[in-house]
Amino acid sequence: MNVDKLSWEKFFLISGPCVIEDERLMMNTAERLKEISERLELPLVFKSSFMKDNRSSVDYYTGPGLEEGLRILEKIKKEFNLPILSDVHFPEQVAACGEVLDIIQIPAYLCMQTTLVVESAKTGKVINLKHGQFLAPENMAKPVKKIESVGNKNILLTERGYTFGYNDLIVDPRSFYDLREIGYPTIFDITHSIRKYGIPSSDPSGGLRQYLPTLARSGVAAGVDGVFIEAHPEPSKALCDAASQLDLNDLEEFLKPLIEIHNTEKKYR
Repeated sequence: MNVDKLSWEKFFLISGPCVIEDERLMMNTAERLKEISERLELPLVFKSSFMKDNRSSVDYYTGPGLEEGLRILEKIKKEFNLPILSDVHFPEQVAACGEVLDIIQIPAYLCMQTTLVVESAKTGKVINLKHGQFLAPENMAKPVKKIESVGNKNILLTERGYTFGYNDLIVDPRSFYDLREIGYPTIFDITHSIRKYGIPSSDPSGGLRQYLPTLARSGVAAGVDGVFIEAHPEPSKALCDAASQLDLNDLEEFLKPLIEIHNTEKKYR
């Protein structure tokens, strides 16, 4: 997978713990993810957030911060030869991120923030633009044009569900078609789509894991180019999104039918 030239011909995986935790845990997780990706011949982008600025309480863990977080991500990048993705929240973070990250992610809540989007685009890096829960999928063409306005066409679009009523998310399969019509590779963020807003992510009821296989297989059958699955070696002990991250021990078997479905779907495009 050539990230610089956006060669996304193969089905690919974005995965890692939701937020950067203990360095040893991060290194061990990256090593196991790479082993899985090699066994399945599935290109991997390692993802973890150095900062989570949208936690629902000031008492919750938000990550190690920019400097320490980028240090750990750079170590993973060099040791395991993996492309790295993390999200930015403020324009002031972009320059430092551009030195380390291969893919800069714009969080769903911030996808319409012009200054943040344009500053990130100016790095020339691949920009993963997450679909805001509040936007019709075709309206994602608007932030895409902001990225293109500075000459950057290295863009990924990620679906992660719509706000449906209060504290619930629904994945509309029509969105995969609409996002792909914009003209860039489309990814399905599976684990974020099962979060239950208003319930702490440490509470098991804060994520509807029973729907993960159904949603994942439906999204891949709808024609996505890659999947985004946050994975942790012990989800119940994760410091963020403990209720929705996939157990790393289950990831390989979870991915196998998705790869088969993708290969079948690709024949009929």
